[in-house]
Amino acid sequence: MEIKIGVKQTQREITLETDEDAKALAARIEEKIQSEGLLTFTDTKGRQIFVPAGSLGYVEIGAETARRVGFSA
Repeated sequence: MEIKIGVKQTQREITLETDEDAKALAARIEEKIQSEGLLTFTDTKGRQIFVPAGSLGYVEIGAETARRVGFSA
């Protein structure tokens, strides 16, 4: 699924792909925002992204979609 992260006072957003469950991810984000902790994300290529919860502008979690294989008529 695709995640878009907006950071305060920054024009560009952070975009990454992850295999994490959407509900578990949303719960973890909510918990870190309330505790003002450090959010960590790991993308499908193994890269880690760290964002302080206090500097979050928004987090957009995309829908989980299965990848299609082959051609359709």
